[in-house]
Amino acid sequence: MSETQVKQQSTAAFHVQAIASFGVAIVATAIGIFKLEADTWVRAFLGIAVLYLVTSAFTLAKVVRDRQEAGQIVSRVDQARLEKLLAEHDPFEKL
Repeated sequence: MSETQVKQQSTAAFHVQAIASFGVAIVATAIGIFKLEADTWVRAFLGIAVLYLVTSAFTLAKVVRDRQEAGQIVSRVDQARLEKLLAEHDPFEKL
């Protein structure tokens, strides 16, 4: 009756693809800001904005992951309690 949930693992290729994609995006943005025909302070502002965006994205991803993991733990505890109640219940027991 109990289903063991298999934790899904990302493949190594997915990790490499994610890291490469992130690196390409950061490098392309940095080159774009560097080659921009604008004052130095404008390029510096855009660089700081990109860094802020990246750190905010990492923080958001961590918060979403933590919330999902917390929900899975609560779900597992509730499922274990239900399975215990069902295992202990005897429908033919006289009251």
